[in-house]
Amino acid sequence: MQIKKIVLALSGLALAASMSVQAQVKIGVIASSTGAIPFVGIPQKNAVTLLPNKIGDFSVEYLVFDDASDPTQSVQLAKKLLGESKIDALIGPSGSGNAMGVLGFMAEGQTPMLAPVGTSAVVLPMDDKKRWVFKTHPNDDVISEGLVTAMTKRGVKTVGFIGRGDPYGENWYKTFAPMAEKAGIKVVANERYGPKDTTALAQALKMIAAKPDAMMVAGVGADAAMPHSQLVESGFKGPIFQTHGAASGAFLQIGAKKVEGALIMGPLLVVPDEIPDSVTSKSVTLDLIHGYEKHFNSKPPIFAAGTYDAGLLLGRAIPLAGKKGKPGTQEFRNALRDALEDTKEMKASQGIINMSAKDHSGYDLRGQVLITVKDGKFTRAKD
Repeated sequence: MQIKKIVLALSGLALAASMSVQAQVKIGVIASSTGAIPFVGIPQKNAVTLLPNKIGDFSVEYLVFDDASDPTQSVQLAKKLLGESKIDALIGPSGSGNAMGVLGFMAEGQTPMLAPVGTSAVVLPMDDKKRWVFKTHPNDDVISEGLVTAMTKRGVKTVGFIGRGDPYGENWYKTFAPMAEKAGIKVVANERYGPKDTTALAQALKMIAAKPDAMMVAGVGADAAMPHSQLVESGFKGPIFQTHGAASGAFLQIGAKKVEGALIMGPLLVVPDEIPDSVTSKSVTLDLIHGYEKHFNSKPPIFAAGTYDAGLLLGRAIPLAGKKGKPGTQEFRNALRDALEDTKEMKASQGIINMSAKDHSGYDLRGQVLITVKDGKFTRAKD
């Protein structure tokens, strides 16, 4: 009888171990923690530390890789994660161009990709490939709506535009220009700069020569400060607006006094002491801030929020997908994609998310606010 009990106990342990292995969800993470954009990739990688290792009845393993900001390495790593590791989902890559290069392979592998990038081009226009991609920052049209409204309230009638010469800058112009025109704001100059350029003086002088009421810069982090600074150095006195890509410490550090007064439509995350209690997602935003500060002794940049919100989305979707398939199977990945697309009124660090078949970002202006730079710090601007 004793032997029988031991055998049954061992059988139970073996079954539990087997179920534990079967219940393991594998999430690939590609973050550019070295190379050209570590200011983006490092906080994204750091944010993985804050993601849960257990979601419902499922254990979760995060397979984190650095693509050195190289789009070719992004593709190689994505293929490896799909083929060798059999991941159930991917968070990343960091850069807009890197993400654009990877999304086709993720669609071919029929595996959800949560892209913490700026450009809406990863999810728009929607097609069979992009239906596998979910963007974990607000779409450009959401931020652009806020900026155009702020310009209108300030009496802006003409604007000069300068953006990165990459998918981020190009998509921003395609989004912003028609929205501005519709609001009665004419774009009188349209320039580009390379993310690695050390000067945009020629572009700045052309923009000033067009005599716009305001300037619009579509950049990311430190590089967003370069054209802004040179516009100021060249004598432009009007307001200079920035996208949410400038809502980072690197922008403040590089721009210094030259970016004082910049007007940025960005997340309440960067002005935590000024979040009203009426904001329903406030507690989630503070959870990210406090968790990041505890682990890394610094406030989380906006880039960390993209990874953190990706984790929140997966935290909701994984238990739902588990009802239709086992991790590691196509049934599970299909169900995970469907569950992500069905996200409704989910609180995230950057606001509220409502996904649909046509909208794979899902944020609205509830988590965004007009921000300015005062005395070297971000603070809420007057609407």
